Amino acid sequence: MKGSRIILTGASEGIGRALALALAARGARLALAARDRDRLESLAQQCRAAGGEAIAVPTDVTSQQDLEWLVAETVKSFGGVDVVVHNAGITMWSRFDALQDLSIFERLMDVNYLAPVRLTALALPHLRASRGLIVAVASLAGLTGVPERSAYAGSKHAMVGFFDSLRIELAGSGVDVTVVAPDFVVSEIHKRAIGPDGEPLGTSPMQQSKLMTAPECARQIARAMEKRQRQLLMSTRGKLGMWLKLLAPGIIDRIAAKAIRQRH
Repeated sequence: MKGSRIILTGASEGIGRALALALAARGARLALAARDRDRLESLAQQCRAAGGEAIAVPTDVTSQQDLEWLVAETVKSFGGVDVVVHNAGITMWSRFDALQDLSIFERLMDVNYLAPVRLTALALPHLRASRGLIVAVASLAGLTGVPERSAYAGSKHAMVGFFDSLRIELAGSGVDVTVVAPDFVVSEIHKRAIGPDGEPLGTSPMQQSKLMTAPECARQIARAMEKRQRQLLMSTRGKLGMWLKLLAPGIIDRIAAKAIRQRH
C-alpha cells in the first residue's frame, strides 16, 4: 500500500477511521471522504502523523456533484487513483411488518448500493490506468438473510451482486475487486441504525463487548487489500455459513435469528 492513492468513503469513524490509520501507517496517500469536515480534518492530521499523506474531502456520497469533486480532488492532489474503498454505509433495525415508512429502503439503497455504483463509474477510468483495486465493504448480511435487517441486507446483497458481476467484466483489465464481508463490528453505525419510525435508534442494540473491534477489522481489510484478495470473510460463522447455506440453508436461518436475538 506504500504510495497507493486511495479514496476511502465513510472515513470519519468506525471501520473507515481505523482503516485510514492502518493504511496511513503503510505509507498510503489517502483522500478521506465523509460528511463531517471537522472529524475528517482531525483524522487527516493523524494519518500524516502515522506516516501517510492525507486530504480531507467532505462528501455526501448520495450527491453526484460531491462524488465528482471527490475524484477530481484526489486526482489533483495525487495524480491518479489506485484504490477506491466503498465503506460509507447506513443500517436499520426493525421487523419489516413494524416499519412505518418504507422510504427507509430507498435511503439504504441510495447510500449502500447506488453511491458505490456512481463512484465506481467516476473512478473506473483512473483505476484502469493504474491497474488498480476496488474494495467493497459489504457485510455478512450481503451474503445471507438477516432478520430485522431486511432493508440493510437487501442493499448489501445488491452491492455484492454488482461488484461480483463487475469483477467478471474487468477480467484482464488489471483492475481487481475485493469484497469484504465483516460480521458485527464495534461502530457508531449501530447507534444511528434507523428504527421502525424512520428515526435513529440513538443507542446501539448490540452487545459491544462481544463484537470485533474496528482496528482488528481494519487490519484484516488492509491485509486483504495488499493481497488483492477476491473475498474476505472475518468470522468463523461467516466462513462456515457459506458452506452451510449450500448444504443446509435452514441452519443458516436459525444461526442468523440467534445472532439477532443475542445481539452479537
